[in-house]
Amino acid sequence: MAFGKNFPESDYYDIIVVGAGPAGTTAARFSAMSGAKVLVLEKDRDVGYPVRCGEAVSHEGLVQFIEPDPKWIASTVRYFKLVAPDGTIIKPNIEGFGYILERRIFDYELAKLAVRYGAEIVTKAYVNGLIMKDGRVEGVKVLLNNSEQVEIRAKIVIGADGVESRVGRWAGLNTTCRLQDMESAVQMTLTNIEVEPDTCYFYFGEKVAPGGYLWIFPKGKNIANVGLGIAGIYGRQKHALRYLEEFVEKNFPKASVLTVIAGGVPCAKTADKIVTHGLMLVGDAAHQVNPVSGGGIISGMIGGKIAGQIAGEAVRENNLNLIFKYEDEWRKTLGQRHERYYKIKQFIYKFSDEKLNEIARELSKIPYEKLTLKNLFLTAVKTQPSLIIEVMRLFI
Repeated sequence: MAFGKNFPESDYYDIIVVGAGPAGTTAARFSAMSGAKVLVLEKDRDVGYPVRCGEAVSHEGLVQFIEPDPKWIASTVRYFKLVAPDGTIIKPNIEGFGYILERRIFDYELAKLAVRYGAEIVTKAYVNGLIMKDGRVEGVKVLLNNSEQVEIRAKIVIGADGVESRVGRWAGLNTTCRLQDMESAVQMTLTNIEVEPDTCYFYFGEKVAPGGYLWIFPKGKNIANVGLGIAGIYGRQKHALRYLEEFVEKNFPKASVLTVIAGGVPCAKTADKIVTHGLMLVGDAAHQVNPVSGGGIISGMIGGKIAGQIAGEAVRENNLNLIFKYEDEWRKTLGQRHERYYKIKQFIYKFSDEKLNEIARELSKIPYEKLTLKNLFLTAVKTQPSLIIEVMRLFI
């Protein structure tokens, strides 16, 4: 099957996926594995570009979908360091390891996997509308190669088109994210800096990243993604980019900036509805991002896998109503967990600098072996008994 051409092979498919990010190509792969005829439409010229991501994933999450390959792994991360406003450093025992990816290459490999299982991918395909009949989605309207407007029909459309999904809104789903749940994020890839290649740093505090955090994700010995996300309400007072510029000027005065990216991250609960007649949403489009960390690669791929499998089953069984199982399956797999993270986030992100420093000093007394993420969360929310129960549910 073709990959990257500028026209589809047919004007009818079983399943059309809008967006070729990790969630979209994973949905396409698992749909195609069921024997469905699958088309992926990507608006950009190249899969995996531009990169709008911190590029961090866990090993445990990644190997559910693809074997790690050095060609798209920039570094292996074994340690976290959390930095409080007063400079106190906490090194939790993360009980595992992860990777900082090269997303351009990683996304391309996921797309190749989808094609290997039978999906077709077309780039420079800008979806600008849906084909609707009697309240049901029956395909998409597409501008191909910036010149040719066509209609392509399908039994099921899967929207993997990012934050505030237009595909979802066109079908009547509410994909908007409340301002307080939409983090304003910006990231620079810096070189000529000294970083520990196996350690991710997280900085907290009102002067660094109010209502969020700043990260340093190493991509080698002298290069790293340095970025931050702040709660949307703080962006009115000072732009996220200015917070990042101030941090870089102070901590990496000799750095060279290779790239700068910016965007919104939906650190919210999963959207209330992520499926309707003929349409499913995955990844950022469904708000499947971890509300605490803002990480969405693996959770989006999990959503994509569930949606792809169910869509494939619906086509195979000739029962398109089966797609309504998707919401329940997502909720059982990860959605309920994200709701608990959301409750914890609402509490933790309101901490004052004084409270953060107090928590950090208390955590610094715990030996490394015992300072697991569970104990870290429990210590942070110990003044809120109801949240302690939520933390326990996350880890038990």
